[in-house]
Amino acid sequence: QVQLVESGGGLVQAGGSLRLSCAASGRTFSTYAMGWFRQAPGKEREFVAAIRGSGGSTYYANSVKGRFTISRDNAKNTVYLQMNSLKPEDTAVYLCAARYYSGGIYLTKADDYAYWGQGTQVTVSS
Repeated sequence: QVQLVESGGGLVQAGGSLRLSCAASGRTFSTYAMGWFRQAPGKEREFVAAIRGSGGSTYYANSVKGRFTISRDNAKNTVYLQMNSLKPEDTAVYLCAARYYSGGIYLTKADDYAYWGQGTQVTVSS
């Protein structure tokens, strides 16, 4: 069982930056693929970024590519999402997700993940 707790959300002006953190419980964090998703009111949960257990490979949704960076520190059991050049359309609840997985594909669907955090609100004003 893995428990995930996100933090770092808030209100920021367009063009600004935020860094989200997701702290995970457990002693085998490096064996878990991690992902960030977001969900705006009235919309489906949307994939944002994914990172493999080793942290060496990452994958992004086209909407955030070049602006967001996912990373992880396996010694701290934490995954991060650095968000730069934020836009009003980035406003959503951001959730991190985890799955025990060591394969070669990137997990980009919500159904791919077994564990979820409670989410942190990001609001970007224009």
